[in-house]
Amino acid sequence: MSVFDDAEYEPSPWEPIAEEVERYERSDGAEPSDLVGDEWIVLWTLGARTGKVRKTPLVRIADGEGRYAVVGSQGGAPTHPQWVHNVRAHPVARVQDGSVRTDLTVREAEGEDKARWWERARAAWPDYDAYQAATDRVIPLFVLEPGAD
Repeated sequence: MSVFDDAEYEPSPWEPIAEEVERYERSDGAEPSDLVGDEWIVLWTLGARTGKVRKTPLVRIADGEGRYAVVGSQGGAPTHPQWVHNVRAHPVARVQDGSVRTDLTVREAEGEDKARWWERARAAWPDYDAYQAATDRVIPLFVLEPGAD
């Protein structure tokens, strides 16, 4: 049993995010995202304070071996997206990739590990370097991998 199975879902208060999640779930990701392009996933996290399920459409960055990366860029904004706080508080996630939902553990990548994943991320979404240049904060990158309870 997953921690996500019994948790209540609370849609994003920002309507474009909630609409993108609905689009993904309706089409299993077959329809392109207005926010993150053609290759995308939905990241499920548990709210840092509420414990409720939160869903976020993100660029699909995968290694083909069951691992994913998610980048807390928020387009180079000065603050982290809310999901970053969620995975730091609860280092588990569910990824919906097409029709498949997988529970994964989350760790923040650093050093050479982050550099390797950052190259994959840039290949999927070339604007990540511009986002980093646009902000004073270090944009976090998290690796999601099998091993979640």
